[in-house]
Amino acid sequence: MAGCRLAGVRDEGVDGDAAEVIGMTEVLLAVGTRKGLFIGRRRDGGAWEFDESPYFNAQAVYSVAIDTRAGAPRLLAGGDSSHWGPSVFHSDDLGRTWTEPARPAVKFPQDTGASLERVWQLHPAAAEPDVVYAGTEPAALYRSEDRGETFELVRPLWEHPTRSKWVPGGGGEGLHTVLTDARDPRAVTVAVSTAGVFRTLDGGASWTPSNSGVSAVFLPDPNPEFGQCVHKVTRDAASPDRLYLQNHWGVYRSDDAGAHWTDIGEGLPSTFGFAAVAHPHRGDTAYVFPINADADRVPADHRCRVYRTADAGKSWEPLSAGLPQEDHYGTVLRDAMCTDDADPAGVYFGNRNGEVFASADDGDSWRQLAQHLPDVLCVRAAVVG
Repeated sequence: MAGCRLAGVRDEGVDGDAAEVIGMTEVLLAVGTRKGLFIGRRRDGGAWEFDESPYFNAQAVYSVAIDTRAGAPRLLAGGDSSHWGPSVFHSDDLGRTWTEPARPAVKFPQDTGASLERVWQLHPAAAEPDVVYAGTEPAALYRSEDRGETFELVRPLWEHPTRSKWVPGGGGEGLHTVLTDARDPRAVTVAVSTAGVFRTLDGGASWTPSNSGVSAVFLPDPNPEFGQCVHKVTRDAASPDRLYLQNHWGVYRSDDAGAHWTDIGEGLPSTFGFAAVAHPHRGDTAYVFPINADADRVPADHRCRVYRTADAGKSWEPLSAGLPQEDHYGTVLRDAMCTDDADPAGVYFGNRNGEVFASADDGDSWRQLAQHLPDVLCVRAAVVG
């Protein structure tokens, strides 16, 4: 596969003890693009190798999950065929073969009058081993109790009294973020463009807007109860009630599970962006990829840089060692940046130029893994062996 296989690319600068740990692991990287799913594998700390052909050829893959909660890992992918429509596939052999259910895994009930446009998010629940959530367009939440083979609509959110006033964002009306809480399976947080953040504390029976402090600069009232264009939300590794939020404009932190938000964007070259990712082990540590502006959706200052905070947003540092140093125009979308669960953590991102970059040292240094792919829509990675 031209431009994707980069045999011999090794991660450098890792100390001996860490290298020994990495040498006993296999990391899997799933890259969903506008025209298929590409899977890379790194064994024993060696070179990244990508499978020869994309899976779901010519399908847009907007969502991927790597479920490592129990037994053999399961991969889930939300494919979107222009001919057959969207579907959810699963693989129990690390992506080598895929199964599509005989009946659509995600489907709107007839009485809703809605039809599925795409699956934006697939999220294995933190506290329930067989539960997987799906976020869709039109904006809805689905719940599976069989590891993603069948899903049921969470009706109280679909029937929320504010729904009639939800307005699609530039990319559609998508429920693109699902966060579950390892301490309490009844607590679920979701984000919708452009309805904002909603929370349930009773297992989905009721939902409350959770946007206090998040600005909607594009509305006549910049501080509404709902209607913010939230792009992504992520949870702190050490403080589960601490969340980080990348808004249409603004980067925010909550210390009370989303009840209130504080602006932490000072020190960034732009507070517009799509992606937000928390470090898998370190508290107070998160990553964003600033974009120039909503009307100029290229990297801030035309520079390819990830920004990291190690103090919960009090300060930010640019991470660019090994990234392109010339003018750069590759936009990183909301689910196109992720971490794995290794230590030190792998950090990954892909862009609309079809480039994929990886760091094996918490973001301190980077290597390019792929180029000339279709638009990168989502990226997921995990230690699988």
